[in-house]
Amino acid sequence: MRCRLLIDDTAGSGSWNMAVDETLLESARSGTDVTLRWYRWQEATVSLGYFQKSRAHDRDRFGTLPLVRRLSGGGAILHHHELTYSCTIGPQHPLAEDPTRLYEQVHAAIIDVLADFGVPSAMRGEKIDEVEHLFLCFGRGDSRDVVMDGHKVLGSAQRRRRGAILQHGSLLLRKSVHAEEFPGVCELSGIDIPKDELLPALATRVSESLATSIEPGTLTDQEQALAEELEEHKYRLLDWSAPRPALAHNVAPR
Repeated sequence: MRCRLLIDDTAGSGSWNMAVDETLLESARSGTDVTLRWYRWQEATVSLGYFQKSRAHDRDRFGTLPLVRRLSGGGAILHHHELTYSCTIGPQHPLAEDPTRLYEQVHAAIIDVLADFGVPSAMRGEKIDEVEHLFLCFGRGDSRDVVMDGHKVLGSAQRRRRGAILQHGSLLLRKSVHAEEFPGVCELSGIDIPKDELLPALATRVSESLATSIEPGTLTDQEQALAEELEEHKYRLLDWSAPRPALAHNVAPR
């Protein structure tokens, strides 16, 4: 099984990044290859989980930042100093039978890469139910989160569609000025890991955990067109997932 590896050359807006992720999920429904994508954000951006509402006190805190809604569930994520990935697998992939294994396999590969850079981390191992109400994802506690000294540094979420699975997640490298309560890998380890060394290592190791061969690629013409349509008509609208009152927030241009 082949892994198509996409590493975005330029940072995207929240609406574009989410549109591409849904496009790749659509492609996975009829394809046999895995697609692994690594991408960046034009500016600090908050993504809401599919079912999540934006509350007034959080709007006070993050109201100056672009806001987008994800296809996946879970808490809000402040995308700032991080590396973001998405992977899609089709119904024929062995991991499609047990989607929880996809979390574990990808997270284990990332833990191994961090260890290669001298950074110890591990999966949490137990869920912390009492923090599930918190607005930000990095304040919540899933058993498969990757943690360092009790601090969450990697969390992922999924969306399943007709047997295909989209999983995307954020590896927090450094704390943001907008959420200083969440330290990243570099602060917790005391090691300043160069992104240009970390990203290729992550891309290779995660690809190898999901497929037998790796092939660098780009979006097809069809995928590009679908992503543009989804961005324009869906992800530029914050409340596309449900009939909720519209909220006034900035949306960054692509």
